[in-house]
Amino acid sequence: MNSTNLIISFIVYFSLFFLPSLESSADYTTLVYKDCASQTFTDPTKSQSQAALSSLFQELLAHSSQSKFFKAVGGRSEAAISGLFQCRGDISEEECYGCVNTLAQMSNSLCSQAMAARVQLFGCYTRYEADGFHETSTSKTNLHHKTCGESKVAADGFVELWDAAFAALINGIVHGNGFYTTTYESLQVMAQCEGDLGGCKCGECVSNAEQIAHEECGESVSGEIYLDKCFISYTYHPDGIAPANSHPENNQRGNNNSNAKVAAIVVGGAAALFLGFIFLLFIKSWWKKEDD
Repeated sequence: MNSTNLIISFIVYFSLFFLPSLESSADYTTLVYKDCASQTFTDPTKSQSQAALSSLFQELLAHSSQSKFFKAVGGRSEAAISGLFQCRGDISEEECYGCVNTLAQMSNSLCSQAMAARVQLFGCYTRYEADGFHETSTSKTNLHHKTCGESKVAADGFVELWDAAFAALINGIVHGNGFYTTTYESLQVMAQCEGDLGGCKCGECVSNAEQIAHEECGESVSGEIYLDKCFISYTYHPDGIAPANSHPENNQRGNNNSNAKVAAIVVGGAAALFLGFIFLLFIKSWWKKEDD
């Protein structure tokens, strides 16, 4: 194999195996939690219900590239299933579509045959239920999921900082479009309400979530609270400076992000060495032609 063919072979190898690894984007399709009803479809309606669920997700997916919130109904009469999807307010339409597409693929396997389900990914969620389904929940807050950071805040004045940050968050989301994020000094907070929830009710939901976070997470440096109609997340930065273009819940997954950064550095270094090698081969081939 001459130098030219060798260079071409290496370029093909690099394109196939290294370039995809260099792409960096948040993984919005990571599963956060699932909540599946204990009631399942009975045999006479099972096939019809599966078809209705498939129809529902086709409808939701079709709208996920133009909207971040949509409701639909799949199936007909007694086998109908009502559902919706919502994407986070800070992701792109393309990312929303990819997230909802993952929801459609995961929901059936995660909550197979359940008459109602809620599946939350990092960037979007879906909930659906069969017509006539009645949930028997005794919870007053409808807390679906919580995550509290293991580390505790050591600094004084955290309660005052907390109160000020969440006051700003609630005020912002009441007067916003159902999604709001802000940083108050060293505390970064985020909230989102379900798409058709009005401003005042959205504020009430976020306020309830904030109280639960205060009770459940105490002085943890980070937390996430998912209620039926809204979610909140927060992260305390001891150095007083929040990373640029970051979101509170990203820090809940800090270990994964760190591993991704290390991998990116390794791949980047390998790519640089490879390009240097290609350049040397090119120079060698060029000098050889000059000598001939």
